This record gives sequence, structure tokens and C-alpha cells, in this order.
Amino acid sequence: MSLPAGFTDSVSAARPLHCVARADYAAWRARQPQAVARWLDAQQFDAAPGSIALLAGDDGGLAGAVLGVGDRLDPHAWSHAPFALPEGDWRPPDALDADTLRALKLGWGLGAWRYHRFRAERRAPARLAVETLDDEVRDLIAACLRVRELVATPTQQMGPAELEEVVRTIAQVHGAQCESIVGDDLLARNFPAIHAVGRASHRAPRLLALRWGDPAHPHLAIVGKGVCFDTGGLNIKLAEGMRNMKKDMGGAAHAIALAELIMARALPLRLTLLVPAVENAIGPDSYRPGEVVATRKGLNIEIDNTDAEGRMVLSDALTYACEQQPQLLLDFATLTGAARVALGPDLPALYANDDALAADWLAAGDAQRDPLWRMPLWRPYLRYLASNVGDLANSGPSKMAGSVTAALFLERFVADGLAWAHVDVYSWNDSDRPGRPAGGEAQGLRAAYAMLKARFAA
Repeated sequence: MSLPAGFTDSVSAARPLHCVARADYAAWRARQPQAVARWLDAQQFDAAPGSIALLAGDDGGLAGAVLGVGDRLDPHAWSHAPFALPEGDWRPPDALDADTLRALKLGWGLGAWRYHRFRAERRAPARLAVETLDDEVRDLIAACLRVRELVATPTQQMGPAELEEVVRTIAQVHGAQCESIVGDDLLARNFPAIHAVGRASHRAPRLLALRWGDPAHPHLAIVGKGVCFDTGGLNIKLAEGMRNMKKDMGGAAHAIALAELIMARALPLRLTLLVPAVENAIGPDSYRPGEVVATRKGLNIEIDNTDAEGRMVLSDALTYACEQQPQLLLDFATLTGAARVALGPDLPALYANDDALAADWLAAGDAQRDPLWRMPLWRPYLRYLASNVGDLANSGPSKMAGSVTAALFLERFVADGLAWAHVDVYSWNDSDRPGRPAGGEAQGLRAAYAMLKARFAA
């Protein structure tokens, strides 16, 4: 099996890479030849996290490099290296322990990635010379890059039909079943909310379903919001709000990548993946503010704002997921700007109706350096979604607790007694940072996998 970008198994010719924490730098420097120490001093190098110093050889060439590293177990402590270092092959120190080496490999794989579908690569990443790259690290890198690729791809190349093709291809690779319910068949099969949101687009809405695993294993359902582009509908977004709405299927990207990772790692689970894939377009048949839209559960939703469309498509998908009687239900969605106001771009908001589930996911996030932050399902705030003509409104006049009320809306479509968690995820880097190029990003994904592995594969 070929290695991912940024890796090589040609170890012998690779230059040495020294990895030093700032706290250990003085002692490490004291062990170096005097000429090396003076050279580092001339660069004012102090091993600050994310820093790099190149070492000159006697022949005027490169003799090696020193990386300043912070938290050694954080993959992103290493992810600056592939593009901070000159092109070529670099070998890590032999003394790195297994957990640190794992974080280095994972961070290197994430840092070596760039989206280049529409332009040539400006330079190749430096390559990490490794004798082996274990399959789990390889699969984790692939899952994170799957999210990035899906979210970064423009909607013209990643609409509902194209998202379906991705799911079908993954299903074929892993021997899973795949079903798609498209267009007016959504009405015939009682998915009216998905149809209502997507009906104005020339690209037919659909519900994608992937099923995999041994029926004797615990049943996990994963749902991802697949709004491939969100204009806001008739409550049209301002230009700045619409600019990056190709990313509004980031929840689906996370759900698809997690399902693919579960199958690749053969976790002992029975898996159901559901993705309502739509484009929230503007047209003669757009759903309108003031309409009452039926849902699969039988609740009638008054449309206060057509830009609160994600919760509408998720309502049918969550209801259908519950009908499959899973043991655990997870959903991912780029649901609210309010979550970003509360927690910023890097911390996904985690909601859960089960304290043990929330604690397990948060603990996994801490251990994997893939953090989330738990937010409250404060049920008195359902008053903000009151309707005079329907069972519930999809939004309301108050700007208070926007992320909380969205999660409370979703909870109305989760069966009583079923353990459920919802992640309101940004799925995006607003600007370039080392190892985190601007564009799509996986957040909470590695933590989700670690949580599921600990729960079901221990």
C-alpha cells in the first residue's frame, strides 16, 4: 500500500530531525558541538512551539533541522513541519516514545495536505521517513482529509448527486449497502421536511442511507447535515454570510468520514449512516416564511426563517434514524453561527442527553487533542421556538441562545430513552495556520472515533 503524501520509507538517506521542547532546549543545546550552538544562537532560536532552525553542514549543505515542539501528543504541534522544512526526506529521532511518534506521524500527514484540485501544487511537502505507518494512523489521516476535501470542493462539483456518489463509492469499497431516496420520492416515503428545503433547486434533494455491519453488534446511527449550498432561501443571506456556504455540508462530511473510518477499522458495530443532501436555493418553489411544513415525526413546523434549514432536514433524518432503533445516535451539523459566537471557530459545541456519553466524548477529545465543549440542553428555552399555528417554529424573533435552541429543536425528533449527541461544528479554517490551511477542517472527528473505539472495541 502506497504511503500518503508527505511520507517515505527511504530512511537511510533522510536528514536528521531534532525535536526539542523549549523547556528542554538549554540542556539539549549544551550537548551540541560548539559550532552548532553558536549557529543556533545566531538565529536566536529557543525552540518555541512551531519554530524551526536549519543546521548547516561542513560542506555548506543542510545537515539537519531542529523543530520547536509544544505539546508532543498534539498532532498539530508537528504539523507545521512539512512546509516549514525544505523539500526532501527527514527522519525523526530514535528516542521518541510510541505515543509521541504517533502524534508526529498524524500531524505530519495533516500538515502535508493542500487542496489542489484546481491549481498545481506550489511545492511538495517535506517527507517524513518512517519504516512503517500503522494502518490506524493511515486511516485517521484519510478520515480527516476526507472531511477537508469534501468541504473544500465547490458546490458545482459537490452537490447532492455528487455527495451521493461519494457515499456509494465508500459503500462499495467496504461492502456496505447504499440507498438513495430522491426528489418527489421523498414525499411518497414521508420525508416532507427534506423535500421542502430542497425542492426549489434544480438539483434534486435526497436522503442517502448507508448500512453496514453485523446485526449482532451494537447499532450506531450517524446523521450528517448535507446542505450542499445554503443561500438562506427567501431569508437570503448577506454576501459575507453566503460566501463560504459550500461548507454547509460540513456535518455530512464529518458523518461520512466517521462512518468510513469505522468501516476501515472494522469496529464491532452495526452502522447506519444517514445524510439528507439538499441545496437551499431560491426559486419559484422555495419554501416560505410563515409556511407550516410537515415532518416525518408528525410535528408541524412553522417556518419563521428559511435560513434555519439545517434543522429541518435533520428532523426527518433523526426521526428515521430513531425508527431503526439504534443503541446510540450521533449527529454532526454546521448548524448555527451562534455556536461560533459562543465558542469561536475551533471548539465544536457538543450537546448530549446522556451524561456518560458526553463525558466519554469530552475525555476522548482531551486525550486526542481534538477538543469539544459541552453546551446545555436548557429546555426552558424552547419558549423561543413557540408557534401560534404549528407545533413548533424553526426559529424565533429572539437572538438569545441560538445554538441551544437549535439543539433543543433537534432533540424533539430524538426518541425518548435513546442516547444522543449533537455536534454543532464549524468545519472550517478562516485563514492559513501551520497544519491548518484555510478551508475545510475536521473537528471532533478523531475524538468521536476514539470514544467509539473505547466504548465498543475495548
